[in-house]
Amino acid sequence: MQTQEKVTFADSQEIIAVVGRHDEHIKIINDIFACKIVPRGDEIMISGEDTEVRQIVHLFQELLYLYRQGNAITTHEVRYGIRMIKENQSEALHRMFADSVLITARGKHIKPKTLGQRVYLEAIRQNYITIGIGPAGTGKTYLAVAMAVFSLKNREVDRIILTRPAVEAGEKLGFLPGDLQEKVDPYLRPLYDALYDLLGLETFQKYMAKNIIEVAPLAYMRGRTLDDSFIILDEAQNTTTEQMKMFLTRLGFGSKMVVTGDVTQVDLPSGKVSGLKQAQAVLQNIAGIQTVLFDDRDVVRHEIVGHIIKAYESFDTAK
Repeated sequence: MQTQEKVTFADSQEIIAVVGRHDEHIKIINDIFACKIVPRGDEIMISGEDTEVRQIVHLFQELLYLYRQGNAITTHEVRYGIRMIKENQSEALHRMFADSVLITARGKHIKPKTLGQRVYLEAIRQNYITIGIGPAGTGKTYLAVAMAVFSLKNREVDRIILTRPAVEAGEKLGFLPGDLQEKVDPYLRPLYDALYDLLGLETFQKYMAKNIIEVAPLAYMRGRTLDDSFIILDEAQNTTTEQMKMFLTRLGFGSKMVVTGDVTQVDLPSGKVSGLKQAQAVLQNIAGIQTVLFDDRDVVRHEIVGHIIKAYESFDTAK
């Protein structure tokens, strides 16, 4: 059955945000739906088959809600919104758009961009230890750091501890020039970048000076008990089983841990078992520990990254 509906906006800025510059979002929608979409003044007219018209109206309403919450609308939100609505998950989409972690130093709202990310955030909120496993670009590290900053600002923890295994240096950093910080900086740069973005440079430097934020290689966690801390282990696929056990047993009272990694990108020497792979199997039935698995649908970088990941998965399966 053919029908026509309209969506009304408060001003031209809202329409531009929803339809995109040069109607780029409408072009994406027209690749999926056969409906006719015509912006007119402060309205958008949608005409076509009844079911599709209602889906597009719902999509525009969700995008408008997202914009009114202070968020920029990119092609990712449009494509993901279409996918969710076509899969009859529009209610879950609305809850995802409504979730917010914190606002960065630049005023940017940090929100989940996929359902996988929302599940991940809920897991971090509800568990002592959360393990996030998935490909590059799924936001595993950035969202973990965002939750750590949120917990620190809300005085749920007293400090943030970030660590990565320095595989390329074999965890033996003594031969490198400079002090400890200079030796490990290349391995910890992605963590620094996330903190700069979330806190701003001045606040980050102040917290580092006061030891409220500690960034160190995994080898320096040995022998410690970490109370009232938010602890993140990044690139955990490059831990050995012994290192992973050592790290997990550092958890103290009042603390949370997040472990992130991509089990398809293990850089350990041949014959070494990834501590992340083993932990995924060993810890699956322990209350207070949850593993969240991301896939190509959760990639929030350029859309072609998701296609690249899928192509490599298909190639490996074929082999």
